[in-house]
Amino acid sequence: MNRRIIEITGAIALTLASTGAAWACSTMDKPHARASLILAADSGHAIVDVKAGDLTIATPVIKATPPNAPVSGGYMNIGNSGMAGDRLVAGSADFAAKVEIHEMAMDGDVMKMRPVEGGLEIPAGGSVELKPGGYHVMFIGLKEQMKPGEKRKAKLVFEKAGEVEIEFDVMEIKPGGQM
Repeated sequence: MNRRIIEITGAIALTLASTGAAWACSTMDKPHARASLILAADSGHAIVDVKAGDLTIATPVIKATPPNAPVSGGYMNIGNSGMAGDRLVAGSADFAAKVEIHEMAMDGDVMKMRPVEGGLEIPAGGSVELKPGGYHVMFIGLKEQMKPGEKRKAKLVFEKAGEVEIEFDVMEIKPGGQM
């Protein structure tokens, strides 16, 4: 896919926000944060990535759920262009009673899911992919169904970058992690 990255800051972001691109101002209240817009040339769709300090949170999605499901997973890629590591330590969402950072790992022949103690390390100059079957954000005690096509806001808390508001796309995720 051919992509072109355009960073949006200051007056341009505010102009976009006033024309209905509400995502553009979601992080503008934080001086160290700005939004990036990635244009997929072959589809015409915009995918919004969020920058917070040295971190870039790319393509955040939440797994769609059936009615009355108690949990859902959140996935994204978190890149760190800085010289020092950071750590994803917490989260919150109005649509869930609790947000935890989890990992799925094999314990012998059994796949187990558990909270990540002390938070998830985002290494300096590296990235961490949160995906089905691996690290993920667990939304616990859902207050409503997650329906494909919706957008849901949540906050992620990083040790150094601080609190960052993210807008997740709700998507149908098939077994094996395919969207």
